[in-house]
Amino acid sequence: MTPSPGPEDSAASRFPYRFLLDEDLSRRVAETARGLGLDMVSVHEIGRLERDDDDHLRWAAREGRIVVTRNRDDFIEWTTAFFQRGEPHTGVLIVPTALSIQRPERIAHAVWRWAERTRERFGGQPLSPYFIDFLSE
Repeated sequence: MTPSPGPEDSAASRFPYRFLLDEDLSRRVAETARGLGLDMVSVHEIGRLERDDDDHLRWAAREGRIVVTRNRDDFIEWTTAFFQRGEPHTGVLIVPTALSIQRPERIAHAVWRWAERTRERFGGQPLSPYFIDFLSE
């Protein structure tokens, strides 16, 4: 079983990463993630529904947030386009189909595990721009 962060952990002190949840995932993922100590907002919660993917990437970059999405192909294309133009980009986490959208808590826990492993691996240092990574179960 994956350990959960304790109440003394805060999103700012434990994880240097902030996340924007794409509209293809339930806002319950963001709610659960916040309960785990992650700084995650959903486009549903902040009134950014039905915007283009590139608009989400621009907003996320301004806010220093990593986009979390199931929309793999489009976000890989947009990441390439942003890189080619030198446009700011703070990264994308792809949620694989193995993580069912019917179980938002599993997706939130997968993001928490990713954040924990990434923090340990990079010592909380900023991540490279334009990165794309895939969550695992």
